[in-house]
Amino acid sequence: MKVILDETHGSEVQSWVESANLPNADFPIQNLPFGVFQRHDASAKPRVGVAIGDRILDLHGMQSEGLLAEQSVRLAANACASDSLNPLMSLGTGPRQVLRQHLHAILRQDAPTSIRQSVARHLVAQADVDMLLPAIVGDYTDFYASIFHATNVGKLFRPDHPLLPNYKYVPIGYHGRASSLLPSGTPVVRPSGQSRDGEADPRFAPAKALDYELEVGFFVSTGNPLGESIPIDQADEHIFGICLVNDWSARDIQSWEYQPLGPFLAKSFATSLSTWVVTMEALAPFRTAAFARAEADPAPLPYLFSQSDQQQGGLDLWLEVSVRSARMRESGHAPMVLGRGNFRDMYWTMAQMLAHHASNGCNLRPGDLLASGTVSGAEQTSRGCLLELTARGKNPVTLSTGEQRRFLEDGDEVILQGYCEREGFRRIGLGSCRGTILPASVT
Repeated sequence: MKVILDETHGSEVQSWVESANLPNADFPIQNLPFGVFQRHDASAKPRVGVAIGDRILDLHGMQSEGLLAEQSVRLAANACASDSLNPLMSLGTGPRQVLRQHLHAILRQDAPTSIRQSVARHLVAQADVDMLLPAIVGDYTDFYASIFHATNVGKLFRPDHPLLPNYKYVPIGYHGRASSLLPSGTPVVRPSGQSRDGEADPRFAPAKALDYELEVGFFVSTGNPLGESIPIDQADEHIFGICLVNDWSARDIQSWEYQPLGPFLAKSFATSLSTWVVTMEALAPFRTAAFARAEADPAPLPYLFSQSDQQQGGLDLWLEVSVRSARMRESGHAPMVLGRGNFRDMYWTMAQMLAHHASNGCNLRPGDLLASGTVSGAEQTSRGCLLELTARGKNPVTLSTGEQRRFLEDGDEVILQGYCEREGFRRIGLGSCRGTILPASVT
């Protein structure tokens, strides 16, 4: 693992796209995340683009007009003439870095006027498009990488032994459902399923304990052949970039069904993603040391240990979750922040999660999504789901309208946001991940 800083990270550089220069803009020229968009036009097709301020640079349009014909960027540019990021992801780190540097050069304020005029024709307002899932996700795996989340949840079910014996040795995960991944803004229908109250007979009904989970996802770039592993020192080279993930959970369904095989219908009904993928190159200034384990904790097994990953495998990424009820919207109340934490508090790094996933020879493929599991910290204010925050519904939270929430109600909108900031560098954001709960379709 080698973190590289170059001219694309310079905090003094501004863009001729003025909205990118606003102090709290998520997408300054130092970010340049990739996504897939579709214009509000019945005949429009999905296109690959890069966010810059409140605009999108249409890379498909640039490529088709020959504006990305330079030999150095041609390979990556041709991969962007697609309706997903999978072809670009499959190229690995090098072509992506070169394309980033080229886009930075043509979008910076001192770019030649002729270039600015040509590029400007391919800028689209974000307000004029629909954002789609950034990749065709063949497989989705969700981990359980926050020791604070695992401990808090464990205390609710196993007060004397909150952490299972394997937690500090192995990154725990489960295979999620890729078909129900949703782009930010897509409504989420309350699921129905089996649940059981106490010793009563189980029943099939709409979930009562619907919850959000504040997570970070990362996409695989180049994969590995079936039967071969990915060494931890090479794991970062197999990661394209990150997004926000809300892995919605029906806690009442889950508590009845999860033994012995783990989550199933309580998770598979919906998982929401933010639609811009912030690349590992953009995140370079914000890499930090891995989580500091307690002295009594076991060291990671050799296949999960790398000195460079311990030094720079963490990510200083602030994450925030807010809720806005239907009544709050009607009365003009702003969303209410329920939790704020930092991704650097994760017990397992992204490299460890990916290396472990491939350690048995499982073949990861471009566009596969791995998610961190709920991101929680040591403080009450940094808990990333209602299960933790309300102690399984025992301690409801009070919203700004006076409403109380043990779990989510119909009409509630959940908003995830994330950003990185560090002195000497420009703040960059991940955008938002939103979803509003609709009533169950089956009663």
